[in-house]
Amino acid sequence: MKTSAALDRISPSPTLAITSRVMELKRAGVDVIGLGAGEPDFDTPEFVKEAAIQAIRDGKTKYTNVDGTPELKEAIVAKFARDNNLTYTPPQISVNVGGKHTLFNALVATVEAGDEVIIPAPYWVSYPDVVQFAGGTPVVVPAGAEYGYKLTPEMLEGAITPRTKWVILNSPSNPTGAAYTVDELKALGAVLERHPHVWVFADDMYEHIVYDDFRFATIAEACPSLYERTLTVNGCSKAYAMTGWRIGFAAGAPWLIKAMAKLQSQSTSNPCSIAQAAAVAALTGDQSFLAERARAFQARRDLVVGMLNEADGITCPTPEGAFYVYPSVAGVIGKMTPKGQRIESDSHFVGYLLDDARVAAVQGVAFGLSPAMRISYATSEALLREACTRIQQACAALR
Repeated sequence: MKTSAALDRISPSPTLAITSRVMELKRAGVDVIGLGAGEPDFDTPEFVKEAAIQAIRDGKTKYTNVDGTPELKEAIVAKFARDNNLTYTPPQISVNVGGKHTLFNALVATVEAGDEVIIPAPYWVSYPDVVQFAGGTPVVVPAGAEYGYKLTPEMLEGAITPRTKWVILNSPSNPTGAAYTVDELKALGAVLERHPHVWVFADDMYEHIVYDDFRFATIAEACPSLYERTLTVNGCSKAYAMTGWRIGFAAGAPWLIKAMAKLQSQSTSNPCSIAQAAAVAALTGDQSFLAERARAFQARRDLVVGMLNEADGITCPTPEGAFYVYPSVAGVIGKMTPKGQRIESDSHFVGYLLDDARVAAVQGVAFGLSPAMRISYATSEALLREACTRIQQACAALR
């Protein structure tokens, strides 16, 4: 017995590996600050938790429809109308076990050997692996800090071939926090209008976490001509601090939604019934706390960007959204640690930070663009200040 060829095409998630390592160190009593996990430190809102408790009391503990209860699909339809000016019907809605599950379902249901999927880099670590698991070919398009970490129309045009099936757009981005303006989306849409065989996977998971009066838009909203071939993806994990509840969802063409449900029927079946009831409350309840939390994240962003830019060898752009920064560490490459080890790569540098400064970040190579690192500022200002101080000291100690 051996593992399958499909399994051999993927690697374990490097972000989850860092998170596991931090947990191990903390259990061992090590004073480590974990800035690797993409998880809000805020608690799930009380009214959402109460809805889940009530669902248990009401006996909503049975199987549901494979890809979501009617109540949740209606709530998602209303959410897209309210927040994104997009009109969908329940047959166009898929509810999944988190955003990663949505990605898996959509790509495995549509991608075949020889198909290409355009992925701007830096990218979320799961994008290329799921493409490869499905048998497709990731076409990684580097979009560095000089481009605001965003795909340009010229880059997109140059990457499209007759074999292109999808382009993945993540805005605001994990890992950079970069977000596309309406005009930038329209410019990309103009390219895609010339290539009707290309579909768009719009990953909007960080939609409600934007700063400085940035106006979020999703591409099907900015470019109505792409509505029929866009899968608009979102979820409850980030904005509603419901990572462990595992509810992602998507809206798109009925045939695609049906194909995703077919795959889901033979894998997970329905998402947790209690989590679905909680998601209904999250999407239909008071949304005012979203702006409050975004303001808290913005204060953390400003703290982290300011302190990292004061560290020798680090340059940190200011993101438009999400709760990550993606600083360049080019200035530390080639330097020597106090123990006489040369920093050869961003992987070496984040290893040095973990071993000597007891701060955990994720190396840029995991996201397809080096030398850099991803830092999550989804933790308290006190911890962020201490972590950035340690990073500054670790950089100052290099020679």
